[in-house]
Amino acid sequence: MKIFSEELVEEARINNHVADLSTATIGEVLLVAQYLEQKTGIPFIRMDQGSPSLPANHFGVEAEKRALDAGVGSQYPAAAGISELKQAAHEFIKAFINVEVSARACIPTTGSVAGSFGSFIGCTQRIPGKNKVLFIDPGFPIQKSQLRILGIEWKEFDIYAYRGEKLRSKLEEMMKDGDVAAIVYSNPNNPAWICLEEVELQIIGELATKYDAVVMEDLAYFCMDYRRDLSHPYQPPYVPTVARYTSNYILMLSSSKIFSYAGQRMALIAISDKLFDQHYPAMAERYHDSGVFGPTMIASILYMITSGCTATTQYGYAEMLRLSCEGKINFVEDTRVYEQRAHKMKKIFTDNSFHVVYDYDVTQKVGDGFFFTIGYKNMSGGELLKELLHYGVSCISLSTTGSIQNGIRGCSSRMRDELYPIMEERMRAFNEDHSKN
Repeated sequence: MKIFSEELVEEARINNHVADLSTATIGEVLLVAQYLEQKTGIPFIRMDQGSPSLPANHFGVEAEKRALDAGVGSQYPAAAGISELKQAAHEFIKAFINVEVSARACIPTTGSVAGSFGSFIGCTQRIPGKNKVLFIDPGFPIQKSQLRILGIEWKEFDIYAYRGEKLRSKLEEMMKDGDVAAIVYSNPNNPAWICLEEVELQIIGELATKYDAVVMEDLAYFCMDYRRDLSHPYQPPYVPTVARYTSNYILMLSSSKIFSYAGQRMALIAISDKLFDQHYPAMAERYHDSGVFGPTMIASILYMITSGCTATTQYGYAEMLRLSCEGKINFVEDTRVYEQRAHKMKKIFTDNSFHVVYDYDVTQKVGDGFFFTIGYKNMSGGELLKELLHYGVSCISLSTTGSIQNGIRGCSSRMRDELYPIMEERMRAFNEDHSKN
């Protein structure tokens, strides 16, 4: 039996100016869920927004306080970032990825959203004719929204049917025209939680070099593939990365999930040293500067977006990175609760005739973590999203992420222990109501 009637859900849609629930954005679904919850007092199972639910790392908080007490707040931060953060980022990348990126090429951004926004600009302006972005989907919908703002065209494909060596021919097909300036993906993946394996990263790296495209590797969920223990600095196994296979890369590292520091909007882009020092005549002509990629990114692009990052937060991020390298912060164990939540939530779904959509990587079953994907029979993602709202469960359709698979994305971050029995009861009712359809 449905918890929220058709009329009430429609009222929520209209009052929140949502054109179509089946294609609703994360923010729109959030508004509808909040409306229904506030109007009725009935709690929702919130699987929509991927916002951390853990306390912010206290080492970062204390470091920010010390910086503020020291008077940092009265000065504009350097556009390139404070030296403490740049050095800590260099060391952190070495400790957990086993890749060398010089401190000068590690640049703070106000969240990875600002990092990708600036990188899209820089990558598509390097070389005339290379002006499109290739998305290896499913992916983060906001990045395509950024391209709409910038007027940049893109190509996309769902990786579901192109895992392993199959990826090579698909990438060749998408890149053969020579107009791809950048390749974008997240690893682990938002929304599917799939992880690209070494053979796939090698293929991406080789073709990025062949076609002179920059790989923008989004590592927002850094070390959160809990199937392997990636928590020990300077010890294998290291985080998989395309940086082992090409020098055309920008790594995006966020503090939001691994340190639960989302409210402070702090991240880094780490540009390969070769790309950082590369001279591009088209950039020199456009910006009337040196045309060297790294300095142009810092002074002529990123600074125009945010005019630097909050200085105190840079000190907080630097401290958390530094202590992680010293083994005094184990951010992997700190966030492992997401794995446990996802495991329980997925079991509730699969016990009630749902199935995991993106269920395998190349050689192993997809792990449990921050996100997961769920389907029900032959329902489209939009249909399933709307139906689940009636049962007090909010999510987003996979169709909004570039996926062509039927299903929805769920997030484990907002789940609470007292909600598991409620979720189980609701999904049992959902299955009973839909089992004959």
